[in-house]
Amino acid sequence: MLQNYRVQRYSTRTQLSVMLFNSPQFIFLFLPVTLFVFFQIGRRGYFQLAILWLVAASLFFYSWWNPVYLGLLIFSLLFNYAVGSALSQRFTLPINQKLLLTLGIAVNIGLIAYYKYANFFVDTVNDLSGTAFNLKTIILPLGISFFTFQQVAYLVDAYRGETKEYNFLNYCLFVTFFPQLIAGPIVHHKEVLPQFTQRSIYQFNQEDMAVGITIFSMGLFKKVMFADSVAVYATPVFNAATQGLPITFFEAWVGALAYSLQLYFDFSGYSDMAVGAARMFGIKLPVNFNSPYKAVNISDFWRRWHITLSNFLRDYLYIPLGGNRKGELQRNTNLMITMLLGGLWHGAGWNFVFWGGLHGFGLVVNHQWRSFRKSLGHDLKKSHWWSRGLSCFVTFIFVVVAWVFFRAESMAPAIAILKAMSGANSISLPSSLSTKLAFLQSWGVQFDGLMLNLKASSTEVILWIGSLLLITWFTPNTQQWLSQYKPVLNQPSVGTSSGWGDRLWQKLQWHPTSLTSFLISLVTFFTLLKVLSVTHSEFLYFDF
Repeated sequence: MLQNYRVQRYSTRTQLSVMLFNSPQFIFLFLPVTLFVFFQIGRRGYFQLAILWLVAASLFFYSWWNPVYLGLLIFSLLFNYAVGSALSQRFTLPINQKLLLTLGIAVNIGLIAYYKYANFFVDTVNDLSGTAFNLKTIILPLGISFFTFQQVAYLVDAYRGETKEYNFLNYCLFVTFFPQLIAGPIVHHKEVLPQFTQRSIYQFNQEDMAVGITIFSMGLFKKVMFADSVAVYATPVFNAATQGLPITFFEAWVGALAYSLQLYFDFSGYSDMAVGAARMFGIKLPVNFNSPYKAVNISDFWRRWHITLSNFLRDYLYIPLGGNRKGELQRNTNLMITMLLGGLWHGAGWNFVFWGGLHGFGLVVNHQWRSFRKSLGHDLKKSHWWSRGLSCFVTFIFVVVAWVFFRAESMAPAIAILKAMSGANSISLPSSLSTKLAFLQSWGVQFDGLMLNLKASSTEVILWIGSLLLITWFTPNTQQWLSQYKPVLNQPSVGTSSGWGDRLWQKLQWHPTSLTSFLISLVTFFTLLKVLSVTHSEFLYFDF
């Protein structure tokens, strides 16, 4: 029943109209109109009116999906601003501050619990007790996890005395700003709210516009040309596993790798588009994605993947639990609790919990391994190129295996795919590879062809997946391409050892020249042609 709930939630979401960043109505209407009016108001010095326009546009953007849930977002805004104001003592309430904070967090978590986990909880009770309780379909409101966590952090900081005097209109924009409203990044008030007081953002800036359009176009290209194209290899494999159909060794690995790349470029593309759209308004968002498949261990992975969520879990869950201050055993326990809840944050299903547990286990093993090496006197800051390469490969395989649980509809199909990946059902490769890899037959490898329709030959599949892997491992990311223009807040320093510092990459760094404008325009043109030919292509993180 948990499986059916998840499918129902996704299918219900996709039947509704969402103004995606890669939709024609967003690219050709909403974004340019919002920009034009914002700068027309700003150039006349009506700064608060410009903020009001952005808030109104953002609320319209959100309500395009389903106007009914606009009330939920507005309630969240009013409630959290009022509680935050009381906690920061801008006005007093006849209630203990700690109790008020607890109440504020409870209301926020209660909303997520109802909309995101009510059916999951009821189905779990039914499975364990044999009862037949039933709730009506509960549609998950867009972005509820993101704007709720954002405001929970605000309440905690207000209780700690770390918030400043923010007016209500600026607070509304902090929460609702459309580039980050429905799929992150989870922005911190200290990072974004001060930018709204800078007069420079209300005046049209050619550099900000050029940088923003470039980043947005790069993200759109990743989403449409990479993520969507490789998804056609992943979907048949996971659908077959859900239906209980047999899967070969080759198909299982194709499905797992294809989904890993789909999710990578989908999230990377979305992150770029969010950063780019915000930069067009002169606003910088925090970095949220930094070449995570270049990570050399699982801790490094979480410093690169969904960075703002990792920071939130660290600052508002892991550290309050005690962090690493109470010994290794407590640290390991805190890591497991944090990652289990992080897995549950991504979705209401035991496969998500197990995925979080796998990453928690990986973090524990990594910390123990580092402690062991320190005890041997190893210098952890020094490493050879081959050891970094091996560490990167091992980390990547671990992440790919964990993604199988993340993508599968339930535990059963995930286990079926992993069994096929391990060769438990025999190792079978496509017959088209038999001439080139005939020597493997002596090792028990069979060449039986494909059982599923992957919509391409085995050679095409291998070349496409291999090409995308080379791109993820050996090319600079967006922050590095545009590093001279500081595209994001908290510009990361990790991940620059992949060759970016050599002369070749220095020459290829982005500059606003006629040549780069022509190339970006050409790439964007062909990407938009693809956009116009696709009826629906949803970002994966919109469902979390």
